[in-house]
Amino acid sequence: MPDRGPVLFVDDEASMRQAVTQWLELAGFEVIVCADAVSALGRLSADFPGVLVTDLKMEGTDGIELLRRAQQLDPELPVILITGHGDVEIAVEAMRIGAYDFIEKPFAPERFLEIVRHAVEKRQLVMENRRLRRSVNERTLNTRIIGTSRAAESLRSAVAELAGTDVSVILFGETGTGKDLIARCLHDFGRRQKGNYVAINCAAIPETMAESEFFGHEAGAFTSAVKTRPGKLEHANGGTLFLDEIDSMPLATQGKLLRVLQERSVERLGSNQTTAVDLRAIASSKIDLRDASNEGRFRLDLYYRLSVVELLVPPLRERKEDIPLLFEFFAASAAEAHGRALRPVSSATVSTLMAQDWPGNVRELRNAAERYALGLGGALGHALGGVASRPVADEAERSLAEQVEAFERTLIERALSESGGKISTVMERLDIPRRTLSEKMTRFGLDRQRFVDPDRQNSAADTATNGGNPPKR
Repeated sequence: MPDRGPVLFVDDEASMRQAVTQWLELAGFEVIVCADAVSALGRLSADFPGVLVTDLKMEGTDGIELLRRAQQLDPELPVILITGHGDVEIAVEAMRIGAYDFIEKPFAPERFLEIVRHAVEKRQLVMENRRLRRSVNERTLNTRIIGTSRAAESLRSAVAELAGTDVSVILFGETGTGKDLIARCLHDFGRRQKGNYVAINCAAIPETMAESEFFGHEAGAFTSAVKTRPGKLEHANGGTLFLDEIDSMPLATQGKLLRVLQERSVERLGSNQTTAVDLRAIASSKIDLRDASNEGRFRLDLYYRLSVVELLVPPLRERKEDIPLLFEFFAASAAEAHGRALRPVSSATVSTLMAQDWPGNVRELRNAAERYALGLGGALGHALGGVASRPVADEAERSLAEQVEAFERTLIERALSESGGKISTVMERLDIPRRTLSEKMTRFGLDRQRFVDPDRQNSAADTATNGGNPPKR
């Protein structure tokens, strides 16, 4: 039995059923044949794995009504209509309702099979995305660091390995890449999960309050200290301390933090007593702390104390194949939170998303998904305006050429990713000559090296990329 889903074919003419069934079976499709719409509806469900092909004009329930009912069961089910001469206007209306495509009689078997093949491929992608969305309900690391890209898999592997240790970690990454999520995962999936997770945004604490906030104070230590208050480091005892944007921490506070981490004890302001603390330190930075040390903005000894392991959290532009799944996840979460019906994400919307560079990374994508879920007009355009690589119009405003170009880029990126950057495999999969592929990759700014599987390269070049390096000893 073929791996791809079945084709449900509906026609009230026996000769047509016989001919189309023969074409489809010779092409390797599994075929389910029905003589009327009522029988076909009995075969359909929300998780029907195949596609529906139906004649437009039939006795009783016609093809348009079958389309409407099928859409009620599953709005993402591809429905192909077969029309007679003069029915093109009705078929166009059916496309507006939600039909995948139509073909006019008489037609060549090759053309018909091409349309069916594309519809089946689309359905397979939809079913795979649904399977991935269902996996979000399972309480595993896959539900926290979402994505199927090589970068996401490498990051999950590194987090799974490091979560069971107590080593200090520095997370490097651009704004919005999800460094706070990685830190939380290291805590939640580690041996300290029952302890406190204490996150501090070092950039948000005024320098005059930093020492009191971190180390706590005794009553009367300063004018407004009316009672004793433990600091953040003391509160993290037995758990994890996450120092977000540690590059923004004042130099004076850095020195005192280093002493706490080395001696594993803290002394509150206004006290001569020390309190033992047992915590795991995780820090994040969007800049290279070694460069900051060379410039005198960060203590080198603190960097060495924290950098037992360095983990690089990749920007979204380096894991673009994760964008559709992330967008759907964020949109579904926002729809549930705001009590809205979940809007299906069309292929044109996906093409728009994939065409962007996302300088704000996952955070920017999440904001765009929330606007989309709320049904705000021009959600994607407003979310990306002024920061994307090029202006983004609403789907209805984008030209056919723009949509085709975005779709081509998506296909080439996916093929490069799945083949590990092997050009010959991409050429074979997409059935295009090398020169055409090279021209398109140049036009879309796609570098083959970005997709090359590191396992195929020299294993000696073992560096901290995408979180894949093992803990330093």
